[in-house]
Amino acid sequence: MDRINPTFEDTDVVIVIGANDVTNPMAREAEGSPIYGMPILNVDKAKNVVVIKRSLSPGFAGLPNPLFAMDHTLMVYGDGKKAVVEMTAALNQA
Repeated sequence: MDRINPTFEDTDVVIVIGANDVTNPMAREAEGSPIYGMPILNVDKAKNVVVIKRSLSPGFAGLPNPLFAMDHTLMVYGDGKKAVVEMTAALNQA
């Protein structure tokens, strides 16, 4: 994380597959939260975030993830592998 986190601010698009707590900005911002202080991937700092998940269900900590509601985040619901294959095919056709 020490190597990747500083690069997110210069990243155009991040694709997150299935992760919840490990990308939850509450770990940095919400003192008193069960995940406060936990190391996370700072994907919310990227210009655009695509999150692929089966649902909006909370992660292991049982917390909502504010990343999912951010203006620069696009939620894609479904199977991670299938979604990536379909996105790749669509990009190749464009």
